[in-house]
Amino acid sequence: MATWSSRGLRGSTLEDLINRTNEKYLENGLALIQKIPTPITPINIDKNTRHITLAYFDQKSTVDYIGAVQGIPVCFDAKECAADRFALQNIHDHQVRFMAQFEKQGGVAFFLIYFSHRDAFYYLPFEIFKFFWERAKDGGRKSFLYEELNPEYVLPKKHGVFVPYLDMLRKDLDEREDAFG
Repeated sequence: MATWSSRGLRGSTLEDLINRTNEKYLENGLALIQKIPTPITPINIDKNTRHITLAYFDQKSTVDYIGAVQGIPVCFDAKECAADRFALQNIHDHQVRFMAQFEKQGGVAFFLIYFSHRDAFYYLPFEIFKFFWERAKDGGRKSFLYEELNPEYVLPKKHGVFVPYLDMLRKDLDEREDAFG
């Protein structure tokens, strides 16, 4: 049973930026993306502040976000990385299976990775992620390096949008269309 404690706030800044971006996309009629809460059962609650101080996860989560962009179903997970090496242990088998099944049903799955030391957001298409995942499963490196990533998927800085991933989603869709006709 996994437990949650003070580590639960890690990545909350990234989550806030993505949530604000999703609100902006909704306001502009571009996308409807929702954060998927991870169900927890509280164990300890601070009586003074009424904050949960200890809890356990009821079930495994799938992805952080799910929704639709101009009629296209999308799901993605957001991760933060403080170095140029992203450890694949941060992603779980059940998440990869969900994303593969989501894509099999015609949706688009991807990861948004914030390389905090570079102050850079990266859009990682699921197809490219699968290469790194399979490499690790086949006994290769259990991580991937920033330098292995396609620099064309670094998110541009845009005024008014914190994590402008729709441009990269469009690029991903265009490349899928070129590859599969």
